Amino acid sequence: MRHLILLLVSISIQLCSALVSANEVTVNNGFYLDSKARFHPVFAKQGMVVSQEKIASKVGADILAAGGNAVDAAVATGFALAVTLPRAGNIGGGGFMLVHLAEKQKTIAIDYREMAPAAAYKNMFLRIDGEVDHNKARYSTQSAGVPGTVAGLIYAQQKYGRLSLNETIKPTINLARHGFEVSPDLSDSLRSRYDRLRKYPSTKRYYYKANGSFYMPGDRLLQPDLGATLARIGAYGVDGFYKGKTASLIVNQMQKTGGLITLDDLANYRVVEREPVCGEYRAVSLCAMPPPSSGGVHLIQMLNILENWQLSELSHNSAAHLHLMIEAMRQAYADRSLYLGDPDFVPVPSRELISKEYAAKLSALIDSQKARSSATIFPSLNILDTNLPVESPETTHFAVWDSDGNVVSNTYTLNFSYGSGIAVEGAGFLLNNEMDDFVSKPGAANGYGLVGGAANAIEGYKRPLSSMTPTIVFDASGAPILATGSPGGSTIITIVLQMIINMVDYNMGVAEATAAPRIHHQWLPDKVYYETGISSDSLKLLEAMGHIVHENPRVLGATQSISRSGSRLQGASDPRRHGGSVAPQ
Repeated sequence: MRHLILLLVSISIQLCSALVSANEVTVNNGFYLDSKARFHPVFAKQGMVVSQEKIASKVGADILAAGGNAVDAAVATGFALAVTLPRAGNIGGGGFMLVHLAEKQKTIAIDYREMAPAAAYKNMFLRIDGEVDHNKARYSTQSAGVPGTVAGLIYAQQKYGRLSLNETIKPTINLARHGFEVSPDLSDSLRSRYDRLRKYPSTKRYYYKANGSFYMPGDRLLQPDLGATLARIGAYGVDGFYKGKTASLIVNQMQKTGGLITLDDLANYRVVEREPVCGEYRAVSLCAMPPPSSGGVHLIQMLNILENWQLSELSHNSAAHLHLMIEAMRQAYADRSLYLGDPDFVPVPSRELISKEYAAKLSALIDSQKARSSATIFPSLNILDTNLPVESPETTHFAVWDSDGNVVSNTYTLNFSYGSGIAVEGAGFLLNNEMDDFVSKPGAANGYGLVGGAANAIEGYKRPLSSMTPTIVFDASGAPILATGSPGGSTIITIVLQMIINMVDYNMGVAEATAAPRIHHQWLPDKVYYETGISSDSLKLLEAMGHIVHENPRVLGATQSISRSGSRLQGASDPRRHGGSVAPQ
């Protein structure tokens, strides 16, 4: 059914011609569907919040209306998603925030990715036979990195917000304490994960009724323990989570179940403000997250490769168009496997990877008529003759734009849907399983099939490599015109790539670019994953070129985007996942 819906969206979106005022429409997944089955973005002239959950979007928009700026609204949205979207929204995980400050014409990157506990070590997830114990790496308290979300959101709010922390977090405390109506999406999600989540008493108590039955749409979900945790954060800031009662609850959970996080680990967590990685693509420029995210580096690398071809002369999603994108993706993910890691621990050659010179050499290796085999593709920076050292899908995104032109693009995660599935008893939130994003064994794939090397090996206080790609695109004058990002694990980078290509090369609006069918290739496994909506003729031609095509069993990602055209903001929440919402100020 979801594939059919996506196909109808992708067909109908071609008819999109006019924009409608936000106060004239009923928002469904961020789109307006008119009587002729045409999809339009929602737009506004003031501020806007777009997220994967409607209550959280409204919380953020209300903060804008109360005088907060984009950062205040982003922080409020981030905390609200921890209550209303527990499978990915979180205070027990981590992520990345990209902030554009209009007055200063400056873009900054806030890294609040989780960190490995001090006691973590390279071979901690290997069995006696030398193979990876995936259950331990993904579904135990040892799989939890030190959470960064609370520190990251508070850092952003205190340094760049206008309001107090208490003002921004108060709506979320009320949501947790007094409850909210369970949506069909949340009800279905909890039902589908029941067999995994019921294994842990605290998790079962928090997300299922006392008699073991499911929360149905319209039921009220109260989370008093989470409300108390949020209240401590509101009262004491960072210390309300990383010290005191909440910290003790986390450590008690670790001690009872063999986890590694200690009070010192929590007290020593630090947010890092980094320079974003930026590049140019045709008439636009863009900034995205630097390492330990691999997103920005390889997004720009792929755009640089594709800039050597006139994509606009090829039909959108034709075999010729898709072939070039696949070959760019293949090379970028091969480079990712070797060169990317935490820059505080290993040298990451970001400048070389995003150079136009390197992209031109990679482009010259692509045969426009024939696919390469991933077995013949290797990390290739050596073609630049540099002396570099050789080091041997559930997330959520939201975007915020305020009336002053400040922009936030934020992606954060617990890693898997509901993280490890283990909730902290007495604290009301789920633990992440981000330790699986490290390389437990060089050459072994993680939960998303990504292969890595020693640059991303486990080490105490190191941050695991990520694919999260919050991105802001700018016009020729340097003014922001798009904030976008997506969940999707290893597919995130290619999803954002296609959003930008759709809008820049094919002149699509944000709604049309969002709904267009997507593909993904990540070097290994050597397969082209595609959504329903890619034409069968294109797929046959790709196979004739030598590509191995494979229909994706699920949709690819769920972008949350805001674009600007003149004085109008246009928002689109991806219809691939239910429950998303655009909330104009």
